[in-house]
Amino acid sequence: MIDNKKTTTQFKKVELVVSDVDGVLTDGTISISSDGNESKTFCVEDGTGVALAHYANLPLALLSGRFSQATSIRAKELNIKHCIQGFLNKKQKIIELCSDLKISLEKVAYIGDGLVDIPVLEIVGCPISVPNAHPSVKDKSIYLTAKKGGDGVLYEIVEKILIEKNTYNETIQIMKDDVYS
Repeated sequence: MIDNKKTTTQFKKVELVVSDVDGVLTDGTISISSDGNESKTFCVEDGTGVALAHYANLPLALLSGRFSQATSIRAKELNIKHCIQGFLNKKQKIIELCSDLKISLEKVAYIGDGLVDIPVLEIVGCPISVPNAHPSVKDKSIYLTAKKGGDGVLYEIVEKILIEKNTYNETIQIMKDDVYS
């Protein structure tokens, strides 16, 4: 059961957001054409979430068990510096990332949907899942997003973190001043 008081406390502590890709930033569909080219569909609203995170100095990372050129392209397009792909041992990779960034695992929000995400969800301070996640993943989470994978999950989480930290309006103003002045 989700404890709203604990959720608020944990969201306030977040210094790094790490997200799985397939099933979180996408709906989990991978299209492969007859010539072998792969494509995925990403939600444009997540780009707004990434922009908000950048303006709030909230680092983001992508962590996928599967390598995909489409994911690399999207991460580069959004200026997400840390895009780790092709490793099923996500627990090891998030520990390494946190060590490199000097951020405690207790201050990490991780968004996952699949069984491979459970070891990470068990060690971070703010484990999050999506409505389309495996039931075992949901059981390990302190927050279940309103949005399903591929529908703006990252935007929802960044916005929630900034609201809980009471920095949302300030971040929006910084973004407005930069974009429209």
